[in-house]
Amino acid sequence: MKRSLLPLTALRAFEATMRHGQMKRAADELGVTYGAVSRQVRGLEESLGVALFEGPRNRLMPTQAALEMQPALQEAFDKMEAAVSRVMHRDRRTLDVSCLSTLAMRWLIPHLFDFQERHPKIKVRMTADDSPVDFARQSLDVAVRIGTGPWGPAQSTDLFPDEVGPVLSPKLLNSLEAAGWKQLSDLPTLHTRTRPAAWRDWCQQQGVAMPAGGQEFEHFYFMLEAATAGLGVGIAPEILVRADIRAGRLIAPFGFHPSGQTYVALTPAYADPDAVLFTQWLKDMALRPS
Repeated sequence: MKRSLLPLTALRAFEATMRHGQMKRAADELGVTYGAVSRQVRGLEESLGVALFEGPRNRLMPTQAALEMQPALQEAFDKMEAAVSRVMHRDRRTLDVSCLSTLAMRWLIPHLFDFQERHPKIKVRMTADDSPVDFARQSLDVAVRIGTGPWGPAQSTDLFPDEVGPVLSPKLLNSLEAAGWKQLSDLPTLHTRTRPAAWRDWCQQQGVAMPAGGQEFEHFYFMLEAATAGLGVGIAPEILVRADIRAGRLIAPFGFHPSGQTYVALTPAYADPDAVLFTQWLKDMALRPS
């Protein structure tokens, strides 16, 4: 089909339906009714002479023809969106960056002045989020996450390995030693909902018995504050407590060991040049000596 004859509105409705898996969600994104999306997709099927979906309307399944067409269409619309965005924001360069909340507070934000000094025309708009990233549905330029991958269609740049270990305040260790502390199971443990298996995984890796009980906190930051206050010992990533250990607020008597996960910077498949620049800066900061 010639470019002049391409039914762009219908193709956009089809691409959104494939990406969201539902015509209703596609309609919400496009700002039209369900019926409008349904009519566009039906018209596209008539133009192409093939069925694109089958099954009842509440459980549509894409046909082989739809599966073959979708990747190229999504790539084309992604490129158009990126090109238009670059033109629209040429004079007001804003990067939407999503980062794990505690990492943002303890590592990224304290270093952000360096990026702003190097690139004063780029405004970084930060949000804290620990959830999975979907660049097709979220208006993000860069996302910092932790895991083992794979990361789907996103481009990933490794920043640093996740190394974890027990941390506690010096005053708590002194009081435990004075009370005759002899083994790990005697320690009051701290836990967090964001890493519920942290103690179990560390104990298995080190071949020691897991301490029983303990106190749980909703957020990682709360648990680290509790450890600093002397309420117990928690498993923490080295990157999040580096400044506390340097300042003597926390100690890591057993050191830090790789957890098997990696902190990564994620960008869309067709990233904005400023997003590429920011990702490279993140990589450079991660490689700097601690």
